[in-house]
Amino acid sequence: MRFLIITHVFHKPKAQQWFTYAPYVREMNLWLNYVDEVEIVAPTTDTPISEIDIAYQHNKIKFTPIPSLAFINFSRGLKSLLAIPFIFYKLFQACKRADHIHLRCPGNIGLLGCMVQVFFPKKLKTAKYAGNWDPNAKQPLSYKLQKKILSNTNWTKNMTALVYGEWHNQTKNIKSFFTATFKNEDREAIIFRDYSADLHFIFVGSLVEGKRPLLAIQIVEALINRGMPSYLALYGEGVLKKQLQQYIDQNNLGNYIALHGNQTSETIKAALKQSHFSILASKSEGWPKALAEAMFYGVIPIATSISCVPNMLDHGKRGLLIAPDLESAVNKIENCLLDKALLREQSIKASEWSQQYTLELFESEIKNLIVNKIKV
Repeated sequence: MRFLIITHVFHKPKAQQWFTYAPYVREMNLWLNYVDEVEIVAPTTDTPISEIDIAYQHNKIKFTPIPSLAFINFSRGLKSLLAIPFIFYKLFQACKRADHIHLRCPGNIGLLGCMVQVFFPKKLKTAKYAGNWDPNAKQPLSYKLQKKILSNTNWTKNMTALVYGEWHNQTKNIKSFFTATFKNEDREAIIFRDYSADLHFIFVGSLVEGKRPLLAIQIVEALINRGMPSYLALYGEGVLKKQLQQYIDQNNLGNYIALHGNQTSETIKAALKQSHFSILASKSEGWPKALAEAMFYGVIPIATSISCVPNMLDHGKRGLLIAPDLESAVNKIENCLLDKALLREQSIKASEWSQQYTLELFESEIKNLIVNKIKV
């Protein structure tokens, strides 16, 4: 089988291998276990390979480079518009060669892929929609178009669209899905934490406005000011890093809050086991792996009520759902800290839920989509 991946993710070449964002590649390597040949259509970058980049594992990969698309200013927008016909041609040719077309959405390249796949109604197809599938979510027009095309069974044939969360009134080709990081062997007995001592919080994610890392810092700062010894470790890189460090320094929080940058999965795992709470007050999410990974080890998630997060947290039984408002968020956390039995119950339920979704289960579901050739 020739398996085609269409994605907007930037790729980096080295020693006849292709490297990119590790969580994405780890997932794709599971798909590639069941295919004979792989073609990847994606943009490239000459930025150095970082600690969070790994290579695809397959001995027969064809890489087809395409320009990236961005409409952040007039110049980039004009270049992108001029590049679209070329990208369409490359995608069309790649789809002709493929036995199975796999789209990574949402994204500008994913949108073009959604359009091109319409011309191949007989080919087996899957799409991984890693964003917020909530029909009522406020999203860019390109995202809405992708959702509309993927869920229209007149335009999109033989496609299984994998989405996060349970949503009403979906077409038959929409399949609720999940993602996973840990194996069965990574399961551990629940670590019973002491919520009356120093509290350790963790933030894992990009340091960008959409993830609201400053709000996470301010929440911990407010708890400290209310007399609750609290510490926050932030893992990730992003454009806000300098601004966040300045805030930490200006407010004398260096003894309590630290930016650790990108770290290996083993380092993150060790940090999770030492944490009480994971904060992710995002503006938008698909399946927030940072929360699912934290829950795997009994870390109580604190998150905004977006996308499938309420389902993940069982509407507050497996964690704390907060509004993106500092005062109300801190009040809710403070009130929950008064009930230590409730916190222990949330920790246990979070771990029990997350430990269902192992890589073994994930791979078996992927195998069903490829080897068993499920068509919808």
